[in-house]
Amino acid sequence: MPASIIKALKKIILSSTMLAICAFLWSFKGLMNEQEWISWGNRFFTEAYDASVEPKLKKYEISLTPDHFIRLRKTYQQGKQEYFSFNLQRFTTLGYKPGQGNTDTITVSTRTDDIIVQTYNDPEGDVDSMATTLNLPVKKMPAQKLDSLKQALAFLKEKQL
Repeated sequence: MPASIIKALKKIILSSTMLAICAFLWSFKGLMNEQEWISWGNRFFTEAYDASVEPKLKKYEISLTPDHFIRLRKTYQQGKQEYFSFNLQRFTTLGYKPGQGNTDTITVSTRTDDIIVQTYNDPEGDVDSMATTLNLPVKKMPAQKLDSLKQALAFLKEKQL
């Protein structure tokens, strides 16, 4: 079989699997506990994050922590690092912007400048600042998957109040 067909089949299988997971989560949304939502959120971020939009990115780590923080660390080929972190208690909205090709953008917003932004090993100088939005490049996804992420974040935010 040609490689392009195998690649297309893998995408179809992955999409179908994710749809099934979303449907399952949606049907049992009231039954999921805190740890299950955290695990699902981590799986979402790991599978959905599209690092290909930044060709100089060497590696990235994105996580939803047990203490309800979203943390993203990007390390570039020349050693520069960018770090973003915020507590879900400050979370307000989750937006979705269609993009070109196979990448879209999820915009996570907080009440005010609640997102910590730090750079390390930056030739232009290290910076510590705050932001209100965090844009995450993600692979194209069905609306149900995005809705499940909104549910997870809302559930975890409520746990902190």
